[in-house]
Amino acid sequence: MCKLSGTGRLIPGMFLLVGSALLVGGGAKRVFTEHDKAYYADAKLADFVRPGLVLKIRSAEIDTAGIIRARLKLTDPAGLPLDREGVTTPGPISISLIAAHIPKGQTQYVNYATRPVTSPITGQSWAQPIVDDGGTFEKVGDGEYQYIFRTRAPSGFDKTATHSIGAYASRNLSSFDMGTHHSNDVFTFVPDGSKVTQVRDIVRTETCNKRCHDPLAVHGGARRKVELCILCHTPQNLDPDTGNSVNLPVLVHKIHMGADLPSVRAGRPYRIIGFRQTVFDFSTVEFPAHVVNCEVCHDPKSGAAQADGWLKANRAACGACHDNVNFATGEGHDGIVQASDSECGSCHEPDDGREFSLSVRGSHVEPRFSRDLPGTVFQILAVDEGLAGQRPTVTFSIKDKQGNPILPSAMDRVALVLAGGTADYAAAIAVEDARSAEGIPSEGVYFWTFQAAVPAEAKGSYSVGIEGSRSVKVQEGTAQEMTIRDPGINQAFYFSVDGSKVQPRRKVVSIDKCNACHLKLEMHGQNRNQVEHCVQCHNPNRTDEAQRPRPQFPAQTINFRTMIHRIHTGDDLKIEYTIFGFGGRPFDFTRVRFPGDRRNCEKCHVEGSYQLPLPAGLLPTVNPRGYLDPMGPAASACLGCHTTLATASHVLSMTTTLGEA
Repeated sequence: MCKLSGTGRLIPGMFLLVGSALLVGGGAKRVFTEHDKAYYADAKLADFVRPGLVLKIRSAEIDTAGIIRARLKLTDPAGLPLDREGVTTPGPISISLIAAHIPKGQTQYVNYATRPVTSPITGQSWAQPIVDDGGTFEKVGDGEYQYIFRTRAPSGFDKTATHSIGAYASRNLSSFDMGTHHSNDVFTFVPDGSKVTQVRDIVRTETCNKRCHDPLAVHGGARRKVELCILCHTPQNLDPDTGNSVNLPVLVHKIHMGADLPSVRAGRPYRIIGFRQTVFDFSTVEFPAHVVNCEVCHDPKSGAAQADGWLKANRAACGACHDNVNFATGEGHDGIVQASDSECGSCHEPDDGREFSLSVRGSHVEPRFSRDLPGTVFQILAVDEGLAGQRPTVTFSIKDKQGNPILPSAMDRVALVLAGGTADYAAAIAVEDARSAEGIPSEGVYFWTFQAAVPAEAKGSYSVGIEGSRSVKVQEGTAQEMTIRDPGINQAFYFSVDGSKVQPRRKVVSIDKCNACHLKLEMHGQNRNQVEHCVQCHNPNRTDEAQRPRPQFPAQTINFRTMIHRIHTGDDLKIEYTIFGFGGRPFDFTRVRFPGDRRNCEKCHVEGSYQLPLPAGLLPTVNPRGYLDPMGPAASACLGCHTTLATASHVLSMTTTLGEA
């Protein structure tokens, strides 16, 4: 029916009947995007190969002898059945399966398969949960297989307990230069046929991916679902090299706590030694939103049946973050010995309705999100006398969330920023303290005339931005009394300096996308929190020259498009990237560990804003420490991530006196 190469692999051009079957539905909507290799392949080849993989476990059973069987189906994303061996359809598919159950009276899984692992470091042995090894596949239909586990359920296993079969599969299309495609599935059942009533459904994979991970992909990228992870990362699992638990609630809490773990701050790294003695050091992980915000992961809107499970205190999960607590001795726990999880709720009830209390919810309130904060609301109402050569007068208001006026003099900071032009900011012309502004206090409306003037030669549009915050006391007179900084949301107001049509600064990045990871991105004392405001100062001509100590010269660019790319590239940078901030404090961003895939530019960018060619009129970036100084607009973005000398040489070769090619 078709011709094979010497290796037994199908030759695409030689398909006859099989090729005809593959091309059925070729006109259907393609499921891959510009982030997939297949997007750039020849359309006919891509329609022939039909990259992608969907694994679905259709049923499972355990017979009286303890033999475990699972029936599964393999298709491409359009539903075409796939051959596991890659003979009648392109690409062999490797599949691994796991069998686990939740014992009665427990909340976590126990894996049926384990193997002894002995540490070459400590000599300690431990029986670690694993995937089934040595089972057999039987083909039962097109793309359908029955898998018979080698591992058996033990004699007398509980047929009324919740059982789950997990599987992860990888379709290797590298011979077509289309990479490897992965799929996971979990099937949950009760062997006696009764309805599943006990589940473990606390954090959804969609939450991990929606927030930060884009996608969650571990162990070589093949394992991608939380519901699969919990079948091996059970209380059974321990790293014998370090003695650290690899139980998922402990592992994930510690990884996300990372550099903020009390043990790490005390100088003891947090490491897991994995396959082939690979060391994974999580001591430098810094969670992009404060880890006290538990609902970043335990999202109440996720649909998880036990999304509020974090509200029930237990020693394993709580002790994972608070790892300076010894529950057996009471050290770090006010001397209170905690011998059982059942006693935790006597002090730490789920929610007592109070912030900053001993309840689980109350003790996990980040102060800046306190419901008692009245809020600070800025609005720029007008800019007058803003033509070239004039000193603009700004009309603005300050109120709380209820609309009550706030005096500028009651604020810790109110600053107005004059910058231009908006095609690409050349400079922040002035940053002026406006706390002495006068106006109509009863209406919360104030007026400020800049001491600085719009440059006489200015053309086009300029902007005024506002920032600031005030200190607010909450829960006065109680043991929880504290003073919290209450910043306002930055506003940007655009105006013409020459009578032409007002042109706002182009939108490149969405702050909502930033906040998917950062929750509420706030910098420089929480005063700066909107991208439109940040770029006024972080412009192509700006470096850290004013703060960098002279022995550390030359200065570093802090242009936004370069700086943000380099910060997010972090520990993958091929060069040093340290910015000196206020007071000469160094910030080394080569420690940053980005949790997603930086090739997915739309994780941060608004649609299409990163595509070439860039708009006309953008400025070159001053780059004293770089290979190229200055860098063109496109180069300043691209060389933010791609920092090698070879890449800079490529950029130089593609740049002429006419600009970037």
